[in-house]
Amino acid sequence: MRKIRYAVAMSLDGYVAGPNGEADWIVMDPEINFSELWAQFDTLLMGRRTYETAIAGLGKTFLKGTKIIVVSRELRQSDHPEITIINELNRDCIQTLRSQNGKDIWLFGGGRLFRSMLEIQEVDTVEVSVVPVLLGGGVSFLPPPTQQTRLRLSGHKAYGSGLVSLTYDVQR
Repeated sequence: MRKIRYAVAMSLDGYVAGPNGEADWIVMDPEINFSELWAQFDTLLMGRRTYETAIAGLGKTFLKGTKIIVVSRELRQSDHPEITIINELNRDCIQTLRSQNGKDIWLFGGGRLFRSMLEIQEVDTVEVSVVPVLLGGGVSFLPPPTQQTRLRLSGHKAYGSGLVSLTYDVQR
């Protein structure tokens, strides 16, 4: 069964995007092989706001061959035939997605969807790259209210740029 992995860059003070959704603070460390990272996934699962800001900026050709699934009550499938829209997030829907053939699923973007996925116990790993910057505000890594979730450290690496990558398995 495919894993759902929340892989995200986060400022030291706990934000995954700046106050206006900006990501220009994220360090592109030359030690990180981004092609290798992207090759681990064939599906991106995200909320509407991440889709509208991040994917528009990345461009469709960059994501060629990647299935994009957007959780949204506002978007209509008929208006966005190039993506799959989930109008109601629930375990059955996610279990169906997990059971399909393919690589791991990247839970991509903001903290609200991450929180919802934790609530329905559908996150396998939390992979955080802590960037050495203090934003002072923005999109929170995990906005309240949230339930306590136990994690087990399964990997870590410090980079010359000061970025630290931490990988945790979600304990069930």
